[in-house]
Amino acid sequence: MAPSKAKTADADAQFKKLQRDADGKKAMLEYEAEGIATRAKTEKLRALRLARDAALGEAAAAAAAAGGKPAKKPAKAKRKPVTLSDYQRDIDDSGRSR
Repeated sequence: MAPSKAKTADADAQFKKLQRDADGKKAMLEYEAEGIATRAKTEKLRALRLARDAALGEAAAAAAAAGGKPAKKPAKAKRKPVTLSDYQRDIDDSGRSR
């Protein structure tokens, strides 16, 4: 005798529920693994940054002890703002029409 449609539907529903549960567990494991990997990478980068900062600090301290000042970046030259009359004169001189 063939199984009834109700039993087949119930079996399908139960199977789909088990599939969703398995997929959910798999997704959660992947999510947790990504979190662990991210935290490990962050810790590694933090250690590298702290080592770099310590080395730069030692270099600055050595330069200060030697009597020299640490090198500063040169200041960027500020451009003078262009007035409207200068802008219009440049347009007229270049031959462009207004």
